[in-house]
Amino acid sequence: MGSLLSILAVGFALGMRHATDPDHVIAVTTIVARQRSIRSAALIGALWGLGHTLTIVAVGTAIIGFGVVIPPRLGLTMEFSVGVMLIVLGVLTLSGFLDRLRGAHVHPHPHGDFVHAHAHAHAPEAHGHDESATPLARIDAWFRGVGLYQAVRPLVVGIVHGLAGSAAVALLVLVAIPEPAWGVLYLLVFGAGTVAGMILITATTAAPFAYTAHRMVRFNRWLAVGSGVLSVAFGLFVVYDLGVVKGLFGANPQWTPR
Repeated sequence: MGSLLSILAVGFALGMRHATDPDHVIAVTTIVARQRSIRSAALIGALWGLGHTLTIVAVGTAIIGFGVVIPPRLGLTMEFSVGVMLIVLGVLTLSGFLDRLRGAHVHPHPHGDFVHAHAHAHAPEAHGHDESATPLARIDAWFRGVGLYQAVRPLVVGIVHGLAGSAAVALLVLVAIPEPAWGVLYLLVFGAGTVAGMILITATTAAPFAYTAHRMVRFNRWLAVGSGVLSVAFGLFVVYDLGVVKGLFGANPQWTPR
């Protein structure tokens, strides 16, 4: 029993450390960039961790319990999807800023715990929309009870990240814990540690965005732009590294789970 508890404690600690991987932090930063509530950001972290845990446990159980072998090209593809996702998240974050570059005057407006921007002139009659008539406001009204659409993005991002990291975690467990039942339990505890770590990361990351959302609007916008640029740049690096250097697009892909 003592050895099992030690293994689970290590699993939880490694899960928390796993949450700090650069691609994880960059991805959730782009998601919380428009949050003005640390509590909402922490919930986003929990949802990301849940999605990550679902795929870690599912794929890890298949590897540990059934001896499933992931071919190199498939493994690279799973990791490649993270790079593509980072690029998409970065582009979505930058979209409002690109409108401003085209000459629009952008003002941020809050809807619940979410802040969005739209273009308008300063004349009262030229305001871009009535606050209750925006698509985002309508979505808020439709899903206010369940927060469905706010939950989908971090959950999906966590699932994609889980696909990319599940093989490495499962293979490590397979070597260290020969008993399959203990291995699956380890994956669950590892996932719980990842959830806890990501809650801390998103809450901490969201703090400057939440503080500057109304006090330092211009700086808040540039913080969001910085997170978008970083996400796109890191995503492009991942895509190049896996697609070209590691050979995903070549005849002999080289993949080492990490």
